[in-house]
Amino acid sequence: MQAWRVHENGEPSKVMRLEETERPVPGAGQVLLAVRAANVNFPDALLCRGQYQVRPPLPFTPGVEICGETEDGRRVIANPALPHGGFAEYAVADAAALLPAPEALDDAEAAALHIGYQTGWFGLHRRARLEAGETLLVHAAAGGVGSAAVQLGKAAGATVIGVVGGPAKAAVARELGCDVVVDRHAEDVVAAVKEATGGRGADVVYDPVGGEAYTQSAKTVAFEGRIVVVGFAGGTVPAPALNHALVKNYSILGLHWGLYNTKNPQLVRHCHEQLTALAARGAVKPLVSERVPLGGAADAVQRVADGVTTGRVSVLPARGEGAAV
Repeated sequence: MQAWRVHENGEPSKVMRLEETERPVPGAGQVLLAVRAANVNFPDALLCRGQYQVRPPLPFTPGVEICGETEDGRRVIANPALPHGGFAEYAVADAAALLPAPEALDDAEAAALHIGYQTGWFGLHRRARLEAGETLLVHAAAGGVGSAAVQLGKAAGATVIGVVGGPAKAAVARELGCDVVVDRHAEDVVAAVKEATGGRGADVVYDPVGGEAYTQSAKTVAFEGRIVVVGFAGGTVPAPALNHALVKNYSILGLHWGLYNTKNPQLVRHCHEQLTALAARGAVKPLVSERVPLGGAADAVQRVADGVTTGRVSVLPARGEGAAV
C-alpha cells in the first residue's frame, strides 16, 4: 500500500515521504480500516515536528482523524492508532473507540465531525456551559477548529463573533453564520468586540490560537465570562495574569479533549450522538474546503501548519471513496 511516513522530525513538507509499505497489522483490540478520507489537523504538523504531546516511534504515518471502512463493510470514524496514521491507504484503530459515520455526511465531512466538533461540543457545553442568548467569541473562526465552534454556538442559540485574518477568511466566517466578523488584520479586535457587545464583552471566548489572541480574550471577556483554552496554533503559550482574572471575575478553562477518551469514553459517545443528530437536521455541516489526493497530503499538512487554509482539508486515497478492506 501507499503511506506517508516521517523518518525524522521537521516541517511536514520536508519530512513526509510517500512510500510503498506493507499494510499495518492490527494489534490486540485493534481493527484494520480502509481509509476513505483522512482530514488534516494541526496536531499532524506538531507530530511531524516532534512537538505533540504524543511522540510515536520513527518512522510513523501521521493522520489523526479518518473516515474508514471495516472488513465487514461498516463506515466508521476513528482516530488511528499511531504509528499507523491516516495518511495512507490503510490504518489501524482501537475497535472499542470506533464511531458510526453519520449518514447525512459524506466521507470527508464525516471525518471532520470528530476532533474539531467533539472539541467544540466539550468546550462550549461541558466546560463553558454556553447558554442560549449569550455571546460567543471564536478566534480563528474560519479554521477547522473555529468553524466547528461557530456552527455549534449558533446551534446553541448564541450570538457569535468570529475573529479571522484577512478578507477571504472573513467571507468564510460570514457564510458559516457569524453574526459579527472581525478581521484582525484590518481592525482593533478589542475595540470591535466591545462595540459589538455594547461594552460588555463576550460571555464565552473560544481560543485555539493563544499568544496575542489570548491577550485579546482577557480584554474582551465579560463579567462572569469563561475563556476556553483549546490550543496554541499561534505558536506562543500565554502566561495568564491570575490577578486580572480575579479583578475582572472571569474563568479560564482548559480543554484537552483527548483525555475524555480514557477518563470518560461514554461522554465521547454521548457527544457523537448529539453531533450526529445536529448533522441530521442540518444544524451543523463540516466545512471541507479542499479534497486532495493522497499524493497531496504533505503539502496539505504544511499549509494547515502555515495557517493559510479554511475549514478542513481532506486527503482521499487514490482508489477513491468507498473501497473496502
